[in-house]
Amino acid sequence: MSPEKPTQRKIIHIDMDAFYASVEQRDFPEYRGKPLVVGGKTESRGVVATASYEAREYKIKSAMPCQQAYKLCPQAIFVYPRFDAYKEVSGKIREIFSRYTDLIEPLSLDEAYLDVTEDKLGIGSAVDIAKAIKKAIKDELQLTASAGVSINKFVAKIASDMNKPDGLTFIGPSKVNKFIEKLPVEKFHGIGKVTAARMRSMQLYTGADLKKLTEEQLVMKFGKSGKYYFKIVNGLDDRAVQPHRESKSVGAENTFDQDTHDPEFLHNELRLLSTTVCKRLERYGLKGKTVTLKLKFTDFKQITRSHSLNFYTNSAEELYQEAIRLLAEIDLSELMIRLIGVTLSNFDRHQEALSNTDIQLQLDL
Repeated sequence: MSPEKPTQRKIIHIDMDAFYASVEQRDFPEYRGKPLVVGGKTESRGVVATASYEAREYKIKSAMPCQQAYKLCPQAIFVYPRFDAYKEVSGKIREIFSRYTDLIEPLSLDEAYLDVTEDKLGIGSAVDIAKAIKKAIKDELQLTASAGVSINKFVAKIASDMNKPDGLTFIGPSKVNKFIEKLPVEKFHGIGKVTAARMRSMQLYTGADLKKLTEEQLVMKFGKSGKYYFKIVNGLDDRAVQPHRESKSVGAENTFDQDTHDPEFLHNELRLLSTTVCKRLERYGLKGKTVTLKLKFTDFKQITRSHSLNFYTNSAEELYQEAIRLLAEIDLSELMIRLIGVTLSNFDRHQEALSNTDIQLQLDL
C-alpha cells in the first residue's frame, strides 16, 4: 500500500487596492475620480503613503516625497492619513476572512495570507473562496481587493499584484514552475532594486536564469540570501501561514516641515512620539525593553541609536527619558534634522503577540 500524498496547500494572498486612498474616496465623495495622494500636504516634508489610481497615472508612487508628487500632478488632492479609520476598516476585512478560515496572517492593514486548505464552509475551491471574499469586501465595505491564489505564499503574493485593481490570478500546481521561470528577477519578493541590478549585471534576468545555478553558486554570489533564492526559483516555499506572528517593533516617527536642531523642539517631538508609541503598546498589552532613536538629516543620511533597559516597559515617560538620553549622546551642533523617530522592541515573549509583523507609524504631528 503506497503512502498517501501530502495534501496540496491552498494559499490566498489578498491585497487591498490603493487602500488608504480608496477609503478616503469612499468616505468623501468629492475625492472620487480625482487624483488623490494620502501622506501630507504639498508644502510638507511628508511622503506618499498611498496614491489613488487616478494619481498613479501621473507616475506618483508610494514613498515618493509629497513635493515631488505635487510637481508631477499639481491638481492632485493631498490629504493626511487617518490611521484610526484604516484600522477600523482593516478589522472588518479581517472579520470577512475569518468566515472562511482561521489561518490568517496579516502583513499590514491592507494585505494578508490565508490558508484555505481546510476552509470552514467546505467550498473546496480556493479560487471560489477568493471570489467570495472579494465580493464580500466590495458589497459590504465598498472597496476592492486583488487576490493571488496558488500552492505557496511566494507565488500567491506575486500573483495578487498581476491584475490590479480588482484582480484575481490563479497559478495552479502545474503552472508554478513555468510562472517562476518567466518572472523577471525584479518581480521576486525579497529581491530589491540593488540586488536586481546586480543580478542583471551577471546576465541573470529571469527565474529561469537563476534556476541554472546551484544552491552553492547562489550562496557564493549572494551570501545567505542565496539559499532563499534557490528555494523560491525551484518552487520550494514551505512557509506556513502564521496566525500569531509576533511583532518586532512598535514605533512612530515624524518628518518636519523645516529642518531643525533645536533641542527644545526635538524634546517636544520625542515626548509626543513616546506617548503615541505607548498608547499603542497598551492597546495590545505589550511591554518592551529596547529603545531605538532614529534621525534623518538634511542630506538624507540616517542614523539609529539603541539601548536595552534591564526591565520591560510601556511607560511613555520611561520611553521618553531613554530617547532623550540617546539624543544627548549625538553632537547636533552642525547637523540639521528632517525626521525623528522612536521605537520600542524586544518584547516580553510571555505577553500576547500582535498579529502584524511590525507596527510602524509615520505621523505628521
